[in-house]
Amino acid sequence: MSSQDGDALAIQARGLRKTFHDPQRGEVEAVRGLDLECRHGEIYGLLGPNGAGKTTTLRMLATILAPTAGSASIDGVDVAADPLEVRRRIGFLSGSTGLYARMTARETLRYFGRMHGIAKGPLEARVDELIEAFDMGSFAEGRCEALSTGQKQRVSIARAVLHDPPVLILDEPTTGLDILASSAMIDFIESRRSAGTCVLFSTHILSEAERLCDRIGVIYDGRMLAVGSLKELQSQTGEEWLEDVFKALVRDADGAALGDPVQ
Repeated sequence: MSSQDGDALAIQARGLRKTFHDPQRGEVEAVRGLDLECRHGEIYGLLGPNGAGKTTTLRMLATILAPTAGSASIDGVDVAADPLEVRRRIGFLSGSTGLYARMTARETLRYFGRMHGIAKGPLEARVDELIEAFDMGSFAEGRCEALSTGQKQRVSIARAVLHDPPVLILDEPTTGLDILASSAMIDFIESRRSAGTCVLFSTHILSEAERLCDRIGVIYDGRMLAVGSLKELQSQTGEEWLEDVFKALVRDADGAALGDPVQ
């Protein structure tokens, strides 16, 4: 399913834009000409405050929102030209990813497995594998409406990876989780690197970006301010801590927008 030969990119976006109409503010540009590249076997973090454009960007890449302008492809497939094939190649998780309340965790995985066309025998084996991998045995037969936030999140991520996609797009995957559930999610994301999966995830939690990311894209006011490894961003800004790196990039961007010389 994946086109991992040579230097093929798992995710590529060029000049991506998204404009919304707000009754009070008029046209609002949530994403402004964003470029992005992610490779197979890479963990790439989109770092920015709430409202920076992270979620809008991920939803365009996942074919949930249509770009106003620009282009994007997933594993070589254009998101606008063939959204169905893109959805076969991604696992997408966001805070609004819904679960059917009356289905059990096991039934949920079976249902989405059938939607992906997985045959019954392999599907049962895959469901059992994921229930064990995400430690869901104690609540696999419980209805989703009765699960805790952390349990629901585990079901949701299992659902996202059920068909073993080459690309994972995760929108703030640890939001609302307790310490143990958050740690388990981080461990899972980290494990995808050796599996050759491309993971693009958004966060505003600096420690997650520092631990997980091969590269970090700093997004602010709909624009990509800088991209690089932590060391590269430290070198670019002259700052040691990621918090200070982020603040320096934002300060320079705000200064440039006001016409001040960039220091």
